[in-house]
Amino acid sequence: MNAAPPTLIGMYDSSYTRRVAITMDLLGLPFAHRAWSVGRDFDRIRAYNPLGRVPVLVLEDGEVLVESAMILDHLDQVAGPQRALLPPSGAARRQAQALIALATGAMDKAVLIVLERIFRPEAMRSEAFLARCHAQVHGALAALERHCAARSGHAWLVGEALTQADISVACFTTHLREAVPWDLRPYPALAAHVARCEALDAFRRHYLPFDAPVVA
Repeated sequence: MNAAPPTLIGMYDSSYTRRVAITMDLLGLPFAHRAWSVGRDFDRIRAYNPLGRVPVLVLEDGEVLVESAMILDHLDQVAGPQRALLPPSGAARRQAQALIALATGAMDKAVLIVLERIFRPEAMRSEAFLARCHAQVHGALAALERHCAARSGHAWLVGEALTQADISVACFTTHLREAVPWDLRPYPALAAHVARCEALDAFRRHYLPFDAPVVA
């Protein structure tokens, strides 16, 4: 009897969950999906991850992986070095990691902007904090824009094949654009690259528009 495939927990309006789903799709790794919300299904998620955060990947033997970077590292190991989506070593690996770090940092700051707006009364919001977060997001996006512009004539961000840098940059930028929302017109090369990724079938299959949490 064949073992059940791994189970991915989390909704696709989480860019962290989404980049895992797209990665598994592109690597041809089957998985079951539980579209659990960190708001509505918080207690169910905490049964697998005490933090109540997604994504969570429950492996065939019941082992639980949490945090998307850890999950992606595991998936590359399953796929093997010839198919892994993060370059194995050297300058290409460092460049991909740097781009992922910029996109992840921008997304983390965007989350703080959204939470400040949703959960803190307007009179209590820190404009200095929000301005700092906006400056950090802009700095990251501007750096990604410069890289995309420098790669004009190349389909992908690192080398000549799609890597985890393309997946993560696209997922995080789309989420940021929808959640803050953030105007991407000042970053035309980045926006064009994201649009090219989002047109791929794997990206289209694993997408859910951002749905802002509601204060209980």
